[in-house]
Amino acid sequence: MADTQQTSRATSPGGFWGVRTPFAPSACPFFYGWVIVFAATLGSIFSIPGQTMGFTVFTDVLMEKLGLSRVELSLAYCLGTVASGLTLPWLGRVLDRWGERKMAVVSTVATGFILFYLAASAPMSHGLGRVLPASLAAFLVIGFGFYLVRAAAQGVLSMTCRNAIGKWFDHRRGLAMAVSSILVSFTFSLSPKLIEWLKQHYGYDGAWVIMGIATIVIMTPLAWLLFRDTPEEDGLHMDGGAEPVAHDNPDMHIEREFTREEAVRDYSFWVFNAAFGFWALFGTAFTFHATSIGAEYEFSRERILNLFVPIAATSVATNLLFGAINAKLRLKYLLLVMNLGCIAAAIGMLYLNTSAGVAAYVLGNGIASGGFVSLSGIVFPRFYGRKHLGAIGGLNMSVMVIGSGLGPLLFGACKHFADSYRLILIVSAIIPAGLMLLSLWADNPQRKHAVK
Repeated sequence: MADTQQTSRATSPGGFWGVRTPFAPSACPFFYGWVIVFAATLGSIFSIPGQTMGFTVFTDVLMEKLGLSRVELSLAYCLGTVASGLTLPWLGRVLDRWGERKMAVVSTVATGFILFYLAASAPMSHGLGRVLPASLAAFLVIGFGFYLVRAAAQGVLSMTCRNAIGKWFDHRRGLAMAVSSILVSFTFSLSPKLIEWLKQHYGYDGAWVIMGIATIVIMTPLAWLLFRDTPEEDGLHMDGGAEPVAHDNPDMHIEREFTREEAVRDYSFWVFNAAFGFWALFGTAFTFHATSIGAEYEFSRERILNLFVPIAATSVATNLLFGAINAKLRLKYLLLVMNLGCIAAAIGMLYLNTSAGVAAYVLGNGIASGGFVSLSGIVFPRFYGRKHLGAIGGLNMSVMVIGSGLGPLLFGACKHFADSYRLILIVSAIIPAGLMLLSLWADNPQRKHAVK
């Protein structure tokens, strides 16, 4: 039934959602996949309010306005994020049925209205506090807001943008992902300062309202105008070529399309997911508690936020390198490098009060985040094909979103009970070391089905 729906959608040229409405991708004077890269990049940027760096500047003010402790706010963030992660496998299947264009429109509209909800979170919690204990009311209101924005923006919108690029490129997928990540990475790194400026001039609630209006007014119409589901629906081919590019790397050949059920039985699927999930946990935890971690190592708020810029530069460089060489290497070796970056980042944070520690953290974080962005967009279409990419990607996104929810809670609990982040940082160096070892056997399952 799903295949029938996809075929019907793909071959329909007219109508509001028609591939040639309001224009045909095949009429573009250059390969339309690069328009998809542009659209996906914009969509990723508009997902920032649902990303952890979109919340970093609001942490202290939410604690004040809602009357919650750091641990309580972290727990609300964790539960809301985990709940959103649990819905993403189902939403991934919806993405396979609806296509990237519809999903991009729906998720941006939803994100905009959810930001309006967050802007009203304090008044709503105070109102609910008339019938419930004030702390419980605040916890429920903000926790539900976290669930909504993480599911819509960080989850569905990010997944849709990643899958869109993956469906329009094959051998040039790494390059396309790298090009997109340049603007995304630098925008993400600058976003805390921009959102801080909005908060200072318009208040925390006004900042959310402005971002919500911008998302609906700007990104929603662009999503409908620019996104298309696959190149084949308008007679085009991946990478813009009439025929697949010949390649001597057996990892670059799709021998079969995997269902989600088949993918989850593959060892490599879980090794890559574990690495992505851990990085989501670690990277999110640092971003969420950035000012608190900085204070432990006598970093000012301004100084700790300034680290995001060199991290972004290193991330972009790593992403470009991975994009250039991924077609020539087995992805498991790039995963090993990514895990090495995780180790360096964790050790660097342990010695953040030294120049060597700062360098190790910046370089390690940049390598890990750049590798994460590159590999998470490349590995699943290469390993398992495009037919069920939404369902497979939805499960992967679920793991990452749940990891990003657990990270702030674990780091916050460690700080609360041990009065230091040191113990959790030591554990954060050990885990990727184990994942490095496991990655040695994480081969592309397409190799097993290659014609000998």
